[in-house]
Amino acid sequence: MAETVLVTGASGFVGRAVVERLLAHHKPVRGFARRGAAEEKSGLEWTSGDLADSSALDRAMAGCRAVIHLVGIIREGAKKGITFEKIHVEGTRAVVEAARRNGVRRIVQMSALGTRPGAVAEYHRTKYLAEEIVRGSGLEWTIIQPSLIHGPGGEFMQMECGWVRGTAAPFLFMPYFGKGILGLGGAGKLQPVFVEDVARAFVEAVDNPKTIGETYPLGGAEEVTWPGMHRMVARAMLGRLRPVIAIPVWYAKLLTRIAPATLLPFNRDQVEMSQENNTCDMKTFIRDFGWMPKGFEATLGKSIAFTAKPSGPPTQGRVG
Repeated sequence: MAETVLVTGASGFVGRAVVERLLAHHKPVRGFARRGAAEEKSGLEWTSGDLADSSALDRAMAGCRAVIHLVGIIREGAKKGITFEKIHVEGTRAVVEAARRNGVRRIVQMSALGTRPGAVAEYHRTKYLAEEIVRGSGLEWTIIQPSLIHGPGGEFMQMECGWVRGTAAPFLFMPYFGKGILGLGGAGKLQPVFVEDVARAFVEAVDNPKTIGETYPLGGAEEVTWPGMHRMVARAMLGRLRPVIAIPVWYAKLLTRIAPATLLPFNRDQVEMSQENNTCDMKTFIRDFGWMPKGFEATLGKSIAFTAKPSGPPTQGRVG
């Protein structure tokens, strides 16, 4: 019986954590990424290719028993043909079809908390369409919907640490998007989840029969607000607070209409999503997995230990 687990987006932020978890549990892994191997390790095989390339996917799937599909984006690069529709919907359809062709029956799909039909953000709408492809695939599927994922070296923590150090725009304060004319009407709450807990959930789902045919929202042990989260990071890094100031939602949306996308560190979808509560009930997850992910403050020290070191600019918002 084939034992290898295929991980798409294996060289990305979450992908690296999933690969590490699989290897730590002595499971042979095949990583699939656009640019091939990130590093060679015992038990890890790399294959490169694009989700639109069926022959590359067939090579990746051959001899595998399961696929963990992580590839996703948080921002589009329309000029390069990188769109939510292409990556989330068409990419997932290609992975499902390749799994069928190659007799891979098990799939664990990365989605996102807040995904639903009729969502305000195109990101969430296309994630929902991807979920529907997986649900209708005839495969033994599990869908996991994480809240905001944080961890060492991740794009989110790079952004937070840049604001704390004053090396990233707007330099003088830590921003968030707030309701109202002056932005003082608050924003949605979050339930940040540590990347190692996300990886644990994906890896354990592969061999847990209770999870087949189930969709799991996934969040950490505590709910936080955007300004509260910024203050936690500042205290952890500096031992003191940095100014936290709201940017009015109406003004941020206006900027996304008039300013070139390459000059803004956010898009309209991200502004819209910041106003929704990104929290969840973890009862079903705890029932089937038997554990609860750790909270943001409890994992913050580990999250910033690497990220707080000077580094290059954040990478594009690839989830996988």
